[in-house]
Formats: sequence, structure tokens, C-alpha cells
Amino acid sequence: MKKIAILGQPNVGKSSLFNRFARRRIAITSDMAGTTRDVRKEIVDFDGKEAEILDTGGIDESSELFRRVGNKAIEAAEAADLILYMVNGKSLPDSRDKELFYRLQKLGKPIALVINKIDNDKEEERAWEFGEFGAKNLFAISVSHNRRVGQLVEWVKNHLDVVEPLEAQLQISDEADALENLIAQFDETGTFKEEEDLSQINVAIIGRTNVGKSSLLNALLGIERAVVSDVAGTTIDPVDETMILGEKSVRFVDTAGLRRRGKIQGIERYALGRTRDMLEKADIALLVLDASAPLSELDEKIAGLVDEYKLGCIIVLNKWDEAIGSYEEVVKELRYRFKFLSWAPVLTVSAKSKKRVHKIADLILKVFENYTRHIPTADLNEVIKQATIRHHIPSFKGRPVNILFASQYAIKPPKIALISNRPKGIHFSYIRYLTNQLREHFDFEGTPLILIPKKRGEREEEEEA
Repeated sequence: MKKIAILGQPNVGKSSLFNRFARRRIAITSDMAGTTRDVRKEIVDFDGKEAEILDTGGIDESSELFRRVGNKAIEAAEAADLILYMVNGKSLPDSRDKELFYRLQKLGKPIALVINKIDNDKEEERAWEFGEFGAKNLFAISVSHNRRVGQLVEWVKNHLDVVEPLEAQLQISDEADALENLIAQFDETGTFKEEEDLSQINVAIIGRTNVGKSSLLNALLGIERAVVSDVAGTTIDPVDETMILGEKSVRFVDTAGLRRRGKIQGIERYALGRTRDMLEKADIALLVLDASAPLSELDEKIAGLVDEYKLGCIIVLNKWDEAIGSYEEVVKELRYRFKFLSWAPVLTVSAKSKKRVHKIADLILKVFENYTRHIPTADLNEVIKQATIRHHIPSFKGRPVNILFASQYAIKPPKIALISNRPKGIHFSYIRYLTNQLREHFDFEGTPLILIPKKRGEREEEEEA
């Protein structure tokens, strides 16, 4: 699959074009220069021809942070097969744009000069002033008005490959075998069998600003994928990257650092919403805490997102080489304040020196195994039976309460229905007792475990009693 990099100075409309190609709002856009700070990726279908679009940060030399953002953009261009260099058509051509365009031309790849913000025919006269760039492929467009974007899309499509047909993808030469495989994907009613895909693990890296989330992502990947800076709030759009661990594909998402509500400003409000979108799709959260500073109320609120979205969790104490206390002291305080994450393993690391960072990978695989664990019904009911014998369920309004049987009906996280004659009579404290019993018999480290009392025949919905 070919890669297309969109480059240019800040605030020329790169993210807007990225969203236009994707036909939905993925990248955050704003009039503030420097909104995009990392490379955003998305696979886009151009009428049967697929490509990976790379939305890069604006190239700017005004500060150290923006210099790093610009370096990422150039790296994206070097890795791409096709380059779109965007300029602001409402401004006169400047020497910096010429310099960058000539530099990108030397890469020897197909390149187009995209003059954005040409909103009408009268303004198109201004576009011809960019002819001095000597660009072979020049497009005067308006992304916001969707004006002549189609011409640019056609040029892009001419440089893409047609997606292979189904037979080629299956790599099955025997047509009978191919048909049999296709039929096997449907049940007796003709409905497509949608089996849960356990080959990919989605990991969200969350924490307050400046705890080292981007540094941790870079250390995990072994490359500088995310822009790192001492400026709080450097990451705005979630940054995602995939690596292979064993037989699993692990997709890391470095989300924007969260602040107290009163300090969230401007585009960071969009970032907070985008973080929540990512958590809805995640399996595991790496909750990154700063071991060099005391735990805060904000840390607790961010940890609460793990509970809210029912994610697997690994608590990562970063900057451990600067820890403010001993391991026992720090973990004791952590366990006291994060009682609802008592099942989450704790790992001390230093993203800066990469010390113990490698242990995160093995722990992710272990937690995902537990997050997707399914307990055989017979084993499950034996543990529940013995637990109720040791401690009987208290009566409810003077009437006996019994658990007729238990059944696990979901994974990610494991959800277990407790079928009872009086489900409302099973107190939350007794559910906690049963949960602890199950954790003693089965390995559920790193994952929440949801037990829901239900009446026989009641639908196994996901709301908690």
C-alpha cells in the first residue's frame, strides 16, 4: 500500500485536507498554528484504490518544539511514495516555501504543489504567482469549499495501485475451495459470522500532562515516533503506531495529556473528546504516573477512566530513577488511592533511560490473555458453588437467595451472569466476595471482572445491577 504525505508550513489546511480525503473529521483543526504536532495516519479508499495518508505537523523553525515537529514531517516525506506540499493561497509565495518544496523535489518522488484557500475564480489569479516554484503538478483548491479537490484526488488515484480482488487476497487457486471458504463465513440464516478478532491489541497510553507518555511510546517502539518536549500539552491528536509482539499486533495510542477541567483551553477540549473516543476502542490502558511527584486528585480522575471504560490496565510508574519514596511507600499510597484498580499490576520504569521498559511488552500480552479469558462453565460453577457453601448468601426480605448457576457470556472484559431466584437480593458486598474467590482460582490479573446477577431467562445485557 502506498503512502501519501501532506506537508507544509503551519495553518495552511493540511489537516482539513486529511479529513476531506478520509470523509470524516479525524484530525483536529483550528486556526491556531501548530495544532497538529505528530504524524497522523489513516488508510483511505480512493474508489477502490487504497493508500495510507500521513497528516504531518507544520514545518516551523520558531521554537525547539516546532523544529521537532518539522523534523517528523520531513521523515514522513522520506517514507512516503507520494508528496502533497500545501501552501496558503491567500498569501504571497515566500522563500521558506520554495526552499522546502525544492528540498522535497530532490527526494525524486511524485510531488504536487497544492495551493489552498483559493475560494473563487477571482482568487485563482493569485494562484498563478506560485508558478515560480516550477512545479510540474500544481492544484489551486479550496478544501473548506470543496472546490476542485476532485482534480487533486484524480491525480492521486493515478499514482495508486488497484486493490487486489478477493481471490488474489485469499491466495486460493482452487475455485471450489474459495467458494467453500466463503460459504463457511455465513450461518444457516445467511448472516455473516462475526467472530471476535483477538489478533490485535489496542493499547491506550493515558495520564496527565508531562508524565512522559510520548517518551514511553518512543522507548517501547525503539524509535522517536512521538514528538517529545518539556512543554505540557505537546501531544494534541492521539498518536498511534503498531508493533508485532509474538503472534499479536499491538496498536499503541499515545493520547493527549489531561489537565484539570478549569485548565483545559482551546483545542485541548477537542483532544479530551478524542481521548475518550480512543478509550472506547481500547483493550488495555497504560496508566502512566509520575513517580517523581506526589499523586494528585487528577491522577485519580484519570485512573477512573479505566474503570469507566472497563479496560485492562497496567500502572506504569515512570521517572522511577527520580522517585520521591521507596517502592513500598509509593505503592502503598497508590493502592490506597486507587482501590478500584487493586487488580492492576504495577511496573516501575524510566522511559528516559529505557530501564525496565521492555517488561511492558510481556505484561501487555499477559493482561490481554486475562482480558479475553473464558472460564469453562463447569469450572466456573464449581468455584461459585464452593464459595456459597463457605459463606451463604444472606436472605432478602426474609426469603432465601440462591445462585442457580453461573455463565460467562462475554470477554473484553470477562462478564459473568449469576442466575438467581432473587437477583436483587445479592448484595454488592457478596458480589465482591465472589469476585475475589474467582480471582483466587483463575488468573485475572490486569483485567476487571464483572459479575451481574440475573433472573433465569433475562437477557444478558451489559448494564450492571
